[in-house]
Amino acid sequence: MGIFEFLMLCCFGFSWPFSIAKSLKSRSAKGKSLGFMLLVEVGYVFGIIHKVLYSYNWVIWAYVSLFLLVGVDIALYFRNAALDRQRDAM
Repeated sequence: MGIFEFLMLCCFGFSWPFSIAKSLKSRSAKGKSLGFMLLVEVGYVFGIIHKVLYSYNWVIWAYVSLFLLVGVDIALYFRNAALDRQRDAM
């Protein structure tokens, strides 16, 4: 069963590297939803907890990897929001 869960996570997680690249290139938080990213992050935390408590297998590393990718995008959101504020102050 782990392979199907892994493939599901790949489908959900495929967009995060592109989102990170867009955040790096645009240097703006406009069009990003912090609430959405935090909700996804919490979902990955619950997935990790489930894997640790009930169904530990190699798929946990997909959850951890995606958690880290979303964390990078959240950090870029805060950096870009600060850059937006600086530009708006000028």
